[in-house]
Amino acid sequence: MEVPKYIASLLTPSATAPSDRRVWSIPLQGVLVPFFTATNTVKATNIPSEALGAPLRLTRSPDGEVKFSRTGKPVLKVAPEIASQVRVMRENLIANLLSFTGKVATTEKEAYKAEVEAAQRAAAPILAKDEKDLAEAVAVQMAAAGAETAPTDGHRELVTA
Repeated sequence: MEVPKYIASLLTPSATAPSDRRVWSIPLQGVLVPFFTATNTVKATNIPSEALGAPLRLTRSPDGEVKFSRTGKPVLKVAPEIASQVRVMRENLIANLLSFTGKVATTEKEAYKAEVEAAQRAAAPILAKDEKDLAEAVAVQMAAAGAETAPTDGHRELVTA
């Protein structure tokens, strides 16, 4: 089966500016605003110009006061029209990913099954080591907790979290 270009493009790494505010892990100014400007241009969306021009807004309390974070910085939110369209994109992306997966699993049953089994075999030693490491870490924590809470009269009491 040939991989569709829209799926191949999702799997190809590309560079983006790390300082850009992200919405659903997508850079707002570097990707989403230009993308939605383009989709408005071809009439695929109808996002208001003020949302594209000012995609970040001050968050306000119900009484209209500007909200600040614990560090003293003003809290910003994405314009609701952009946030809503990103939600639609995310839902459509998920639907496309599931559709592609279903097509491959249906048309390439044996190869898909073999890939799943290979992944499970490859993961087995990793999962076993993680399980062993976790059991050891819990035992160390339990021992440390027991030593910290041991009564001085020689009797141990059960400590529950």
